[in-house]
Amino acid sequence: MVEKDELTVLVPTYNEEPTVGEVVRGFLTQGYNDVLVIDGGSDDETQKVAEEAGARVVEQSGSGKGQAVREAVHEHMERPYVVMIDGDGTYLPEEVDRLLAPLEDGADHVLGNRLGNPEAFTRLNYIGNHIFNFEFRLAHGKHLGDILTGYRAFTLESARELTLTEEGFGIETEMCAECLGAGQRVETVDITYLERPEGSEENLHPVFDGARIGYVVYKTTRRTRPAFFYGVALAVAVVAVVVFALLS
Repeated sequence: MVEKDELTVLVPTYNEEPTVGEVVRGFLTQGYNDVLVIDGGSDDETQKVAEEAGARVVEQSGSGKGQAVREAVHEHMERPYVVMIDGDGTYLPEEVDRLLAPLEDGADHVLGNRLGNPEAFTRLNYIGNHIFNFEFRLAHGKHLGDILTGYRAFTLESARELTLTEEGFGIETEMCAECLGAGQRVETVDITYLERPEGSEENLHPVFDGARIGYVVYKTTRRTRPAFFYGVALAVAVVAVVVFALLS
C-alpha cells in the first residue's frame, strides 16, 4: 500500500498560471501533502499561484522539461513514490489511485494511457501519438500504450537508476526506453484526458518537438537495442550510396 505521506507529486511547469492552482489543490484535498512544482522560469504568475495553492515551489536551475525532471528526482525529492503530472489541467488528480495500484503490486513505472479519449486531442496530435507509439514498439520491441503521457507514477529508486539526458519534451520517451533497458516493470492504466482549458497555452511545438521525439525513440535504442540502432544506420547508409550511384 502506498501511504499518502510516502508520495511526492511532481508538477513540471512553464507558464501554467490559469491551471496549476487547481492541479495542486486537487492533490492536497485528497491528502497528498507534498506537491512539488518545479518551474522553468515562467514569465506569468505560475509560481505565485502554485505557492498560494499550497505547493512547494522550486525554480529549476536550467530550462526544459527533461532538465526539470532530472533535477527534481535527484535533488528535491526523498519520498519513495512519485506521481508526475502536467500542470495544464488536462489530467484528473482524483484518478491518482489508478496509477498507484500497479506500484503497490510491484511495478516500477506506470503510464496513464490517454488515447482512449481521442476527442480531447487535435487530429494532428492524436495521429502523431499513434505514430510515435508504433515507432517505439518497432524500435524497442514492446508496446507501452502511451509513451508521451504526462501523467505517470514511479518509484524514486527506479527513476534514479535511469540515464536521462533529454532536456525537453523527449524526456517521457527517454524514460520509457530507459525503463525497458534497465529491465524495470512498466505497466499501463487507462485514464481520462481532457481538452486543454481555455486560456492555457500549449508549450509543445507539434513540428519541432514532434521531430525531436521521433529522433529520441531511435536514439535510445543505441544502448537498449544496439543491433537495431546500428542496423538502421547501416540501412540508411546503403540506401544513400545506391541513390548517389544512380544519380551520378
